[in-house]
Amino acid sequence: PCAAKKCGLATRRYTTTYVTRCVALKIIHLAVEHYRNLCAGSLSPCPGMNVIYGRNAQGKTNLLEAMWLFTGGRSFRGARDGELVAFGQDKATLNLQFYSEEREQESELTILNGRRSAALNGVPKRSPAELVGKFRAVLFSPEHLSLIKSGPALRRNFMDAALCQVKPAYAPLLSRYNHTLVQRNALLKDIPRHAELLDTLEIWDDRLARYGDAIAKERASYIEKLEGPARELYAGISENKECFGIQYQKSAENLREALAVARRDDLQSGHTTVGPHRDDLEVTVDGVSARAFGSQGQQRSLVLALKLAEADVLERESGETPVILLDDVMSELDTGRQNYLLNRLDGRQVFLTCCEPDAVKRLEDGALFEVRRGELYVPTFGAG
Repeated sequence: PCAAKKCGLATRRYTTTYVTRCVALKIIHLAVEHYRNLCAGSLSPCPGMNVIYGRNAQGKTNLLEAMWLFTGGRSFRGARDGELVAFGQDKATLNLQFYSEEREQESELTILNGRRSAALNGVPKRSPAELVGKFRAVLFSPEHLSLIKSGPALRRNFMDAALCQVKPAYAPLLSRYNHTLVQRNALLKDIPRHAELLDTLEIWDDRLARYGDAIAKERASYIEKLEGPARELYAGISENKECFGIQYQKSAENLREALAVARRDDLQSGHTTVGPHRDDLEVTVDGVSARAFGSQGQQRSLVLALKLAEADVLERESGETPVILLDDVMSELDTGRQNYLLNRLDGRQVFLTCCEPDAVKRLEDGALFEVRRGELYVPTFGAG
């Protein structure tokens, strides 16, 4: 194993070479205390590529999860807030200093009694969700592989989650649609027992169609913006050997008309059979379905292209480049695709975790950190 020095979490000074590569939004400093298995300390990353490596179950993903929480979202691993506190401790605290909106800002998260509380620039927030839009990040985790090979629900969630960051007004629109859908489905189940309720179905059809058509329009527009950068990114990842394709598949062109046509089937089944909740996203490689025919490596590369393209669209729409979080992204990628991720994602601050020490030695420019039992070390070899 390489020689390394212990550094709390880790703190390191970087030369002015990195300053010229700073992105609009970047993490300056992260401090944690009693969070998962991470030892108390702080991390000062470089503005470009930051590779965090080490064996499994050492704390690499916990570090990325801590960063992700500052987007205002919940744990991307589905953990409850109380599970984020270190064993035997009552409270965990996270502090993030970051550059956004052309100034340095500071955000703090506290996890106590199973609940998170948040503050931004010293001002307490009513909920961590109020941090949405302040610190933006795009995440890839192994769970995202299901985006290609699983059912359409995950692909719909991908579109909706991305749109919520790009357009904050999309979140309440989606909420109104889902609420209306629940009400309509409940009515469909009641009508066979209470025929007099049939006339009220028109009201819910009109409302569902209005919200649903708006959602489908936003999704179609988003995928149109996503397609170009995703195709270009996939070409780079695959060394121009394969062609990426994507298409938004709507279950209805005109939802109001489709609801009328499907009414009999809906009444028989007791649920709504058409609408954005039934739409899908078709991803192809060289014109064939990636879900049906793509290899594991191709599927992983496709998801990477989609997530990196998500960052491109978010940058164009928000005016700031989001931080990129890539968890366990190197496995099942060949050397060429690994090199692309390590050395060709210029203009962004990236945090990449991996287990393979040989792979990180190919890093041409950036910072290396090793994780051992919750502590970070700066190795004596490195890039930059």
